[in-house]
Amino acid sequence: MKKSICLYFHVHQPTRLRLFRFFDIGKTSHYYDDFTNRTILKRVAQKCYLPANALLLDLIQRCGGNFKVSFSITGSLIEQLDRYCPDVIESFRKLADTGCVEFLSETYYHSLASLAQPEDFRHQVSKHRKLIEKYFGVTPVTFRNTELIYSDSIGEMVSEMGYKTMITEGAKHILGWKSPNFLYTCANASDLKLLLKNSSLSDDIAFRFSDRGWSEWPLTADKYLFWLKDAAKKDDIINLFMDYETFGEHQKASCGIFDFLGSLPDVVLRDGTFEFVTPAQAAAKHKAVAPLDVPDAISWADEERDVTAWLGNDLQKDAFNKLYSLSEKLALINDDALWSDYGHLQESDHFYYMCTKFFSDGAVHKYFNPYDTPYEAFINYMNVLSDFMIRVDDALASGTIVRVKESPVAPVRLVKPVKKAAGKAEPAAKRAPAKKSAPAKDAKKSVKVKKK
Repeated sequence: MKKSICLYFHVHQPTRLRLFRFFDIGKTSHYYDDFTNRTILKRVAQKCYLPANALLLDLIQRCGGNFKVSFSITGSLIEQLDRYCPDVIESFRKLADTGCVEFLSETYYHSLASLAQPEDFRHQVSKHRKLIEKYFGVTPVTFRNTELIYSDSIGEMVSEMGYKTMITEGAKHILGWKSPNFLYTCANASDLKLLLKNSSLSDDIAFRFSDRGWSEWPLTADKYLFWLKDAAKKDDIINLFMDYETFGEHQKASCGIFDFLGSLPDVVLRDGTFEFVTPAQAAAKHKAVAPLDVPDAISWADEERDVTAWLGNDLQKDAFNKLYSLSEKLALINDDALWSDYGHLQESDHFYYMCTKFFSDGAVHKYFNPYDTPYEAFINYMNVLSDFMIRVDDALASGTIVRVKESPVAPVRLVKPVKKAAGKAEPAAKRAPAKKSAPAKDAKKSVKVKKK
């Protein structure tokens, strides 16, 4: 039996917040930097999504269907593509029509809900699955959590939602002497199979490809095939997981990244050692060798491969706790705009911008951060969250409250109107979820946001 290569791409762009000053709180509920979001998306579409999709479509046709890839595309990105770049969605549809592309399930908003609210986590996964069915005509059967975050308890929830396959990171501190190049199972749900990222081989493409100071530069398809064969001498499968923006955005076209991608399938298939498979095909083809014990959450971020990129300091934890403390109030509110904002405020990118790591991971965090400092990211986010919390409280005080079916927390139920406190001003709530009381005085400081 041939060895397997599973090639997976994550596709996401955050809904970036605009500069939201202390004095904006209570006066406006428009939180997003539409100009920056549109500008960056159009740039990435032209540099990455459109040329990469065209190349993959050509490779699939040229290889007679023997070349296969997989994608997970966030709901946040699909919303932006629908608004600004519908031609990109059409190019993904063409890939879906080939039958050689698997679309994975994940959280709609690229959120950290699996670490906070099981009900909201399930709700977002269901919402994302319906979105993929609507846009691409396929039902996802493999799950990919935000940033490959995984633990035994998360795997158990994913299994309960009906998924049989999940992808995550092959973290060294979890694997120990074991190899990531085998199929494993969830320790808490033996029917959930796990595919683990081969970090070294994936990062050779995603991070090191254009580094002229790298001892292996330049990387060619023939050289890379030699590494693949060496890594899989006694193993079953090589899982290459990376951001789709690797092609053309993070690694510029001028460095030869598209030439590398265009030549790799031909080189691999001609050799005959490997075949390309999707995650679902890999799970059907290979037998799991053992359960994988992951008591604490892992991810594919930073050297630690844990969740400290998003929840590693007090700023991040404070913002995270205040945001998710709103879930019970929101469960009482029938307001689509509030629920939409609540989802977008959950995007993990906002917490990533608050990370205070330095040393080897600091450069990576700085590259993706539109703020000058993590503290400015925190202040801006908390200003937005403060306004959002006011809107939630106003909505609760505005009259009849309906518990909606879409709410991930509470069942449908009518309750009596909540009386407004004496002397309270007439509310003017319109959208989004989160909660917060008046911000601290030191949050009055405005922030300067860089456009990237």
